[in-house]
Amino acid sequence: MNMQFSESLASDDIKKVRKIPKSDLHNHAMMGGRLSHLEKAVGKKIERFRNGAEGIHGINKWIAHHYRDLLLLPGTFEKAIEGAFLQAKSDGITVLEMSMDVFMPRLFNIPPETVISTLKQKHAEIAPEIDFRPELGMARSLPVRQLLSCIEPFLESGYFRSIDLYDDEFAQPIGNFREIYRFAKETGLRCKAHAGEFGDAESVRNAVEVLDLDAVQHGIGASTSVEVMKWLAKNNIQLNVCPASNISLRRVKSYKSHPIRTLFDHGVKVTVNSDDLMLFNKGNSEQFLLLYRSGSFSSEELDLIRMNGISASINS
Repeated sequence: MNMQFSESLASDDIKKVRKIPKSDLHNHAMMGGRLSHLEKAVGKKIERFRNGAEGIHGINKWIAHHYRDLLLLPGTFEKAIEGAFLQAKSDGITVLEMSMDVFMPRLFNIPPETVISTLKQKHAEIAPEIDFRPELGMARSLPVRQLLSCIEPFLESGYFRSIDLYDDEFAQPIGNFREIYRFAKETGLRCKAHAGEFGDAESVRNAVEVLDLDAVQHGIGASTSVEVMKWLAKNNIQLNVCPASNISLRRVKSYKSHPIRTLFDHGVKVTVNSDDLMLFNKGNSEQFLLLYRSGSFSSEELDLIRMNGISASINS
């Protein structure tokens, strides 16, 4: 056990918690930095996210209304990526799996080559010591054919290490993405997908089986089924959980009642991650501290969860 991590939690010292190495395996690049960093870039105050109980649709509306025009300004894309790396560095992140949406070039009129070069440049300039594993992200609400045309230039680069599927879990059957994931697996990409963020336990197991996933983003719906949790534990399927996101989107009431405890107790390997920090305003260090304050976990248990993320990435 890392005694410094344990002591930093016990002393309720966020600065000390941030100094302890940790991973962030569920991070969306454009939303990965502090809102204050984007405000400096655009020279104006930006309204903080307020959830209207609309789940993913509420997030999409908020981003479209409050952020999209700002992100379209010249140089803001680069500033957003810069903010994500600065946040990771300040939070003690040593292993970072950060996703870039394959639709980004069309949405912001930025060539895929520029997206890749920006990621490489900001990583090298800001946090070269971080084990950065760039990830490709796809919105489940978009037609598969459209995604295929978007993803091709990114795959050809050989730069990306994993793939993720997110957005509305109920937009279309997950089986529609089977061929994309089969090809991704054949090219050596680590396969991940959002499931059980709002869906049930069976949606988590189904996602893993249909897409042959290595890990699940969120997956908290699995906590309602002992059978599914046992299955996840037996098959060593890791859930990259984002407590602050789940609470902000009203999927969970509090850190005290968060199902990450139930998942942990049933042997499911879990990690703590940031998701969209620009929206939810909680880094990984803050979430570890809040889980400890709530009495949900001991410092020893949280240290095990911390190491799950680091060791899983080393072995992937």
